[in-house]
Amino acid sequence: MKKHNFSAGPCILPQEVMMKASEAVLDFNGSGLSLIEISHRSKDFVAVMENARSLALDHLGLKGKGYQALFLQGGASMQFLMVAYNLLEKKAGYLNTGTWSNNAIKEAKLFGDVIEVASSKDKGYNYIPKGFSVPNDLDYLHITSNNTIYGTQMKSFPKGNMPLICDMSSDIFSRQLDFSQFDLIYAGAQKNMGPAGTTLVVVKEDILGKVTRKIPSILNYQLQIEKESMFNTPAVFPVYVSMLTLEWLQNLGGIAAIEKINNKKAQLLYSEIDLNPMFKGYAKKEDRSIMNATFNLTNDKLKEEFDSMCKEGGINGLNGHRSVGGYRASMYNALSLDSVGVLVDIMSELERKG
Repeated sequence: MKKHNFSAGPCILPQEVMMKASEAVLDFNGSGLSLIEISHRSKDFVAVMENARSLALDHLGLKGKGYQALFLQGGASMQFLMVAYNLLEKKAGYLNTGTWSNNAIKEAKLFGDVIEVASSKDKGYNYIPKGFSVPNDLDYLHITSNNTIYGTQMKSFPKGNMPLICDMSSDIFSRQLDFSQFDLIYAGAQKNMGPAGTTLVVVKEDILGKVTRKIPSILNYQLQIEKESMFNTPAVFPVYVSMLTLEWLQNLGGIAAIEKINNKKAQLLYSEIDLNPMFKGYAKKEDRSIMNATFNLTNDKLKEEFDSMCKEGGINGLNGHRSVGGYRASMYNALSLDSVGVLVDIMSELERKG
């Protein structure tokens, strides 16, 4: 039976990417060696790294605009630390919209004064704060574009005279934006781009080199740029699969094409959530994520039956995060509209049974 993977991460990947990656594990580029045993300094892998970095900038429309793309390790959680290490001199502002932004705030406080410019914690992070003012004396403002756990997504972004830093881990490459409004973007690959183990960082070079502290080499963006993401041994397999996924997206028509598909998936599922009396959405409607739909049963006594129906239908990874409960359908780029249709049919069947 086909499985319909709604897991929040590691994410579903395109089948053709999986096939190419599996072949490379056995024999990479006809070399007689596996991708995971060749030297990361070999000509073949250097070409992979260069292509992955170039594709990332191409998709974001940032090539030739003073940005560099890096593939680093440590996940987005390492970027909570690196952003502050490289950019926080006196004071930084953070928009607190969930667990991950809260964790980023915790790390940043080790390096300087940190203020929450706004927070949605009061309502269980089920909305995006609006109408807040941003101080003019910040070294940077940090935001999280999409909140996987709570199913909220920023539809517009604050403007100011300070660098704008964005954790885009769970909606990178999923929708068209003016990416030049951000001075640094980071995203763990495992949400929408590849397997766990590498993190994409896209940074505008002119914001770097302005803090007075000494930065450890491996945490220094400038040194990582100089070494072209190879200061230390990179995560070879995750970088390669990320490159394949970016090529797949390019062949599909880029972000503009995938956004249309993503919107159809989200519209289909949210329509069912809103029309079906057995379910209710968690996030405020105006802030709903097109990547992660969070919802609950209106009658918890139906949980066992619904879970059983989902299992029989091949639905995987639908349980909500332990801190929120309920259900979470992650509809990343590679998830098909057909898979969302299967879930919606099961939800409709539950209503008919009720």
